[in-house]
Amino acid sequence: MLVLLCDLDAPSGKTYLSCIKMALQDFYASHAHFNTRLVLHTRNSNQTVVGAAAAALDLIKNVQVQAILGPVTSMQASFVVNLGDEAHVPVVSFSASSPSLASLRSPYFFRVTQTDSYQVKAISSIVKNFGWRQVVPIYVDNTFGEGVITFLVDALQEVDAHVPYRSVIPPSATDEQIEKELYKLMTMQTRVFIVHMMPHLCSKLFAMANKIGMMSEGYVWITTNGAGNHLRSLGPVVLSSMQGVLGVETEVPTTMELTEFKVRWKRQFQQDNPAIIDVYMDVNGLWAYDAAFALALAAEQVGDTSFGFQERNGSFSSTDLDTFKVSQYGPKLAQALSNTRFKGIAGDFSLDCGQLQSSRFQILNVNGDGVRTIAFWTPENGVVKTLSSTNTSILSTSEKCDFGPIIWPGDSLSVPKGWEIPTSGKKLKIGVPVKVGFTEFVKFIPFENPDGTSAGTYNDLVYQVYLEKYDAVVGDTTIRANRSLYVDFTMPYTESGVVMVVPIRDNRRKCPWVFLKPLTWDLWLTTFCFFIFIGFVVWVLEHRINEDFRGPPSHQVGTSFWFSFSTMVFSHRERVVSNLARFLMIIWVFVVLVLTQSYTANLASLLTVEQLQPTVTDIKDLLRNGDNVGYIENTYVCEILKQLGFDNSKLKPIKTMEECDEALSKGSAKGGIAAVVDEIPNMKLFVAKYCSKYTMIGFSETFPLVPDLSRAVLNVTEGEKIMNIENKWFSQESKCEDKSTAPRVSSNSLGLESFWGLFLIAGMASILALIIFLASFLYKHRHVLKQSDSRASKWRQVRAMFEIFNDKDISSHTFKSSQQRDGIGGVGDEVKASPNSNWPESPFSYLDHTDKDFVLSEGQQTPSTTSHASPEIVPKSELDIITVQEIHTNPVTDRLA
Repeated sequence: MLVLLCDLDAPSGKTYLSCIKMALQDFYASHAHFNTRLVLHTRNSNQTVVGAAAAALDLIKNVQVQAILGPVTSMQASFVVNLGDEAHVPVVSFSASSPSLASLRSPYFFRVTQTDSYQVKAISSIVKNFGWRQVVPIYVDNTFGEGVITFLVDALQEVDAHVPYRSVIPPSATDEQIEKELYKLMTMQTRVFIVHMMPHLCSKLFAMANKIGMMSEGYVWITTNGAGNHLRSLGPVVLSSMQGVLGVETEVPTTMELTEFKVRWKRQFQQDNPAIIDVYMDVNGLWAYDAAFALALAAEQVGDTSFGFQERNGSFSSTDLDTFKVSQYGPKLAQALSNTRFKGIAGDFSLDCGQLQSSRFQILNVNGDGVRTIAFWTPENGVVKTLSSTNTSILSTSEKCDFGPIIWPGDSLSVPKGWEIPTSGKKLKIGVPVKVGFTEFVKFIPFENPDGTSAGTYNDLVYQVYLEKYDAVVGDTTIRANRSLYVDFTMPYTESGVVMVVPIRDNRRKCPWVFLKPLTWDLWLTTFCFFIFIGFVVWVLEHRINEDFRGPPSHQVGTSFWFSFSTMVFSHRERVVSNLARFLMIIWVFVVLVLTQSYTANLASLLTVEQLQPTVTDIKDLLRNGDNVGYIENTYVCEILKQLGFDNSKLKPIKTMEECDEALSKGSAKGGIAAVVDEIPNMKLFVAKYCSKYTMIGFSETFPLVPDLSRAVLNVTEGEKIMNIENKWFSQESKCEDKSTAPRVSSNSLGLESFWGLFLIAGMASILALIIFLASFLYKHRHVLKQSDSRASKWRQVRAMFEIFNDKDISSHTFKSSQQRDGIGGVGDEVKASPNSNWPESPFSYLDHTDKDFVLSEGQQTPSTTSHASPEIVPKSELDIITVQEIHTNPVTDRLA
């Protein structure tokens, strides 16, 4: 026998009864051959825990039912499950969703519904997506409401959202009680509320919220599936007070079987309950159908066995609870039910440890007279905008979840920020420091004595928050490790840290050698070498064909260098006639132009532009020199300076910017100060006022506060430990200047690194010109090198080539006109032997004549003859053999002019 235990007077109870009856009809219609049959009994719980407990006790003791289907609420289930556990009677609930029921750990309790803890991830995903940082849950004060709160708070903390307050509403709360609690919520800053209660109480809550103006723009309301599963069944009047609400609804896959069942059920329900119109079946009705179907399957698996009850051993009490008989059928039915698997109307039916497994949720938005689905939540992918045709989620690639259009309360399309400054709430007392100078950062209630003077240091002011004399402190209060032990800090509203301000001086060059400063020494040296190299290359290319580069050796050297160096000011008068030299000079003149223009610009900058540099670049210099150092009065900077080693006599308190300027202008030697150390905001103001006289030098850096870890970091950065770490890891291994403490003043000298590309091009052009010239020269006079292979002849050939290289190239077009005017023969003219020589004319005399040919030989070889030799020229057949010794003792004296 099977019993349904629910509130049969309520429409929901009638809905569940109708679904269970249809489930049994459908099951046995499709399984007519089964041997077992479930007989349904009903009991009315009258919407109370006592009524449910009394009905369950009667059914177990007197009717001896084998299973109880229900109860409906979590409060009823908590008591009935204990009775079923004592009697070994399975209790199957399709609507008791409180997570607290899991603590009963009864093997006879089966929950064919989702526990409320499954949906907290979906709710926290919504909160995370919109970046809300504070949330207030509003829940009913019973087992159903309290059971989910612990799980909800944990889920919210995982997404960095906190719960500053929990609002509890009694199950039978009046409108006055609800209104009072809502007004209390209005005085708080939080504007994001999560409502967890059943539809009846939820409707009253939203009606009152709408009445007092809490459904306006800026508010956020989210309902759990306790109300979300019923949003589609609420009437227009109720929905009108819930405009903009977001709701979580259990998602049930739409199938043909489900659609057909809803049509049959509605027709059957109208026949059985003609007075109830526009009834809506929620997901709990579908679970009731599947629960009855599962019990019928389990009963068939157990079979027709003993259905009796037996006496409990050792039971002598006369009370009803202690005289329970124990079911012999219940354990077998519970085991069979645990193993039951099938495709139900509401989805896959499978119980794990007596619990239906999690499924997907829809996220709804109340708008107008109905609700719209704006997203889905799945255990695998979280919030997604759509599901595929196979009811699987489509993961979004964006960082934030992809929601459909949302209409927020107040018909707003803008996402609420989640908090507001309450206008009717408590007025906050904000303390600020009392200061003589640097008052730009303070406001509100001053921390002062009756006579108007400061009531203490910044540490004393911060401690007033801990003593609750102030709600907060606003001003130039630095985040420090010792202060964070008893107060919390917001992120700084301006840059934090400590810096040193020192005077600046003009370092414009006034020495007589300032003209050398525009270029670095390596650039000067490279430029000088290239002037010499270019002069040499031009001489090589020009001296054989250009009279300007001929003459005595000293004259040629001087002319070459003069020509090269004079290009620096473009005053060279010598002309270049070869194409290779012209090509080279085009490139070199461009290089010189770039160099001279850069030099001129840099020199002008050195002589005219102010070169402002700080007088001190490191606080250690102040320690070594014994200089006086200033600090702003009543700040913690004094303690830091003492920790660094400054003597108390060297520390001078400063009150105002004017006093600080006067002390810095005097200098330490005249009783003033060499530098002032204070927090960045104050020093920025000071430098902004006296920007032409002072500059800031980095001193230390303050890190953002993140509870315990940041507190430890602050302890390190405020003491000597951070300096020891820097010295260990940076100072010993590097010779570089400390960029954090020294001013970033770059060198004004131009270095080789800026011009090496130009020198590379000039050098390659010069080498290329030399290679082309040498190749052309050797090719033109190649016959000189082919005359003999002996060592002596090779030396004569080399000397001959050098002599040719040193001589004029009279075949060049540059000499033709002058030769014709002087009556000197050209290339085809004959040359006579010297009459004063006992030796034939040197064969090198003919090297410039392309129509003459001769052979140098060794030993007693007979020289070859030339048939076309002129009679005035010694024929080759008559040339004597010249040895190496003869070359030294009888040099050739007759040469071509």
